[in-house]
Amino acid sequence: MSSAQAAMPETAAALFEAKTVVARDTALSTLEAAASTDPASAYAAGAGEFFTALELLASGLHRHGFESPRSFMLPLMRLPVPENPNPEPLTYEQFRAILVAFRNRLEKSAATLGSVPANADIGIVIDLTQVGIDLNEDGTIAPDESIAAIMASLSRGVAPDDAAPALTFRFDRADGYWLQGYAEFLMAQADFWLAHDFRSTFDGSFHMLFPRAKLPLQDILVPPAGDMGSSIFSSEWRIADFISLVHLVNWPVVEPERRQAARRHLLEMIRLSREDWKAIRAETDNDREWLPGPQQKGENPLTGLEVGEQQVAAWLATLTMAEDLLEGRVLLPHFRITGKGINMKRFFDEPKPFDLVLSITGPAIAPYLESGTILTSDDFDQIQSEFGGGGFLTFALWFN
Repeated sequence: MSSAQAAMPETAAALFEAKTVVARDTALSTLEAAASTDPASAYAAGAGEFFTALELLASGLHRHGFESPRSFMLPLMRLPVPENPNPEPLTYEQFRAILVAFRNRLEKSAATLGSVPANADIGIVIDLTQVGIDLNEDGTIAPDESIAAIMASLSRGVAPDDAAPALTFRFDRADGYWLQGYAEFLMAQADFWLAHDFRSTFDGSFHMLFPRAKLPLQDILVPPAGDMGSSIFSSEWRIADFISLVHLVNWPVVEPERRQAARRHLLEMIRLSREDWKAIRAETDNDREWLPGPQQKGENPLTGLEVGEQQVAAWLATLTMAEDLLEGRVLLPHFRITGKGINMKRFFDEPKPFDLVLSITGPAIAPYLESGTILTSDDFDQIQSEFGGGGFLTFALWFN
């Protein structure tokens, strides 16, 4: 491959090893100023912007006493935010503002990473135990706030306690596509929420997430501290509030362009994943790979998995399947409807109020039903079988 040489700038090391928010932000500003002329600076700046997007979300949640439900059903709500004994009150408008700030920083990160030339020779070595975000708004980046510790928390479902073992990778051009794709994925989630008015859900159930933030039903429904349990299904009151949350997901559309944008973000994520694998397969080295190709042998220290040709081929087939669904070329099946499927392109592009329960039971998806080619369980099972003991979900979270 031809390449535009881009040595790792010293400021990038300062960014990824900073122990205070001030030092981190100073280094990030320097990299952003150099991004237009230096590919490595743009690459590092885009990564820094991604991490600070997570920090904006985490700090906003912490400020109002967020307690993570640690549930895969609420993916944006799984950050291991430390306990805040003196939370500030939270309003619906403030919560939307937190999501907007998070989403807009992700958009900035995606644009910066997208400015890196496809043939740039990138090689930035990062120890994930050294780079982190300020989860508790104290201005410092502690060992238990490192990306390695946060990832360990997300995988174990418990809050980080001790520093994680060393986890060092050399991030190259392919990994930039990977991170940019994850920014698009998270923007899709944020835009879907923001497309709707979810005030009734907030007022009626969000005290399960912010039990001391003066939400409307706090005084009636939140039990004394110590009686709440740590997960959605760990106590009767949390189960009750989760049922309320599901029941109250009947959201009018207030910003239809955001629901349309969510589909575009997902399509861009698919495009970037293809670019990622194109770049990975062209690599001839095997140097601390974040996401190795089949030619880069050895178990990955993060996942303990080795990537083979069958997994890559199956993943590329998965991308085609997802793209066909989002473009309406293939229809999504519904368990109680035969002969017709859901046109997901129209679901996003012709938004109607989103009712979760009625979508599951059928009435809410009736406007999007069409005749045509319907995805079958056999289509997916054939792909899933190629991922072996590691399981499709593990590879999917890693591959993006």
